[in-house]
Amino acid sequence: MGAAADSLTAHVDRGGGYDIPHAQIRDIQIAAIAERFAERRQRIRLLAHRADEAGITDVRELAEAVPLLFPHTAYKSYPESFLSEQRWDRLGKWLGTVSPYPIAPHAELTKHGPIAGIDDWIERLEAAGHYVSCSSGTTGKSAMLIGSAADMDFAGREAVLACAWGANVAPAQDRLVFGLAPIAQVPRNHAVGSALKEAFSLPGRERFSYPVPPITIGSITGMVAMRRKIADATASPAEIAEYEAVSAARAAAMDAAVGISARAVIEARHEKLYVSGMWAALYQVAAAVRALGYSGADFHPENTCYIGGGLKGAQLPPDYRSFVFETFNIAPGRVYQMYGMQEIISSMPRCQKGGRYHLPPWLVPLVLNEAGDALAGPHRGEIEGRAAFFDLALDGRWGGVISGDKVAISFDPCACGTAGPSVRDDIARYSELTAGDDKIACSGTVDAYVRGVV
Repeated sequence: MGAAADSLTAHVDRGGGYDIPHAQIRDIQIAAIAERFAERRQRIRLLAHRADEAGITDVRELAEAVPLLFPHTAYKSYPESFLSEQRWDRLGKWLGTVSPYPIAPHAELTKHGPIAGIDDWIERLEAAGHYVSCSSGTTGKSAMLIGSAADMDFAGREAVLACAWGANVAPAQDRLVFGLAPIAQVPRNHAVGSALKEAFSLPGRERFSYPVPPITIGSITGMVAMRRKIADATASPAEIAEYEAVSAARAAAMDAAVGISARAVIEARHEKLYVSGMWAALYQVAAAVRALGYSGADFHPENTCYIGGGLKGAQLPPDYRSFVFETFNIAPGRVYQMYGMQEIISSMPRCQKGGRYHLPPWLVPLVLNEAGDALAGPHRGEIEGRAAFFDLALDGRWGGVISGDKVAISFDPCACGTAGPSVRDDIARYSELTAGDDKIACSGTVDAYVRGVV
């Protein structure tokens, strides 16, 4: 990766480096971005386009990195017809615009037979060394985030480090691991889940997985496509009947999963537990545990939990957090919460005292104006604006991304005593603040470039 980048990512095995003041590593971070740019400019076609368009030949200050960032929508910039028409050869060509490594030729992927669907395509890419982790796409097109084997390894190591730091719980292989929410079956989730289980689970004990049908990218994109066909009145009666049958079966499985999970966690209540999930599912299981006559007094006093994601639109009572923690006897000091996004590989663990999300030294924060085309101001004190990051740990795609989040990032020490940069716990989505009309200035030119290539 280069000496500067390596010096920063090495902190993943040295406790995280969250306490390093920004001023101490700012110049190293800029040098590391310059290294990555020099390495990848001619290897990532979209990066070369962005650099040529902006006339950037080197990165000597943070402002020069801004035109090199990709909008998060870049990973959704493929024509949707490629997916609906199963044009895997064209999707592979599109992936080649954002990947630093040559994508396996379509002929190689199909040498053992035609591709059955997007899940099959992703599996064949993985066999060829390309790890594509798609977002759920529940409200639209899925982002396709290509990574390398090195990314999968780093994601697992970093997840264990961040969880241990954020929850102040040692990865001592002394817990039963309970996954109390459905998760998408994508390479990154598998890498992170496997690493966390290895680090925290009692040897020889299986992880409890939420008992619902697997969430694959094919199942998600198929449901989204059918909703659109129904809305457009283009779905046939047979397609609608199949859609309704699948939806009913999944709803029944989700309903049953709550009770099954509640009974399983009650049975293990005297063991030290590691509980993971999202708020809505955790709340449902906690309510079922209470309905069966159990509460925090019945569970081990050293339990911990990993909360992933926000409410995702779920309507929960105001006290949902305390209700979940009290049900499973989880003290506030043993809760791991994080801020992150699919487009980067690193996470920002939330501290206990300050209630802020802390950045590791290899994750460079850039606070931009709302349009996303310039820094919002000097990076000192606390500054508010559009969140952008350069993840120096990324190998299988470009590390610089402009998000859809409005954040406040402080470059002063946190109340918890940690000296590195941190994000205030009031993150908002620009799409929600602007009634769904969030426009990043460079998105249009990126889409136009991709259309011209593929």
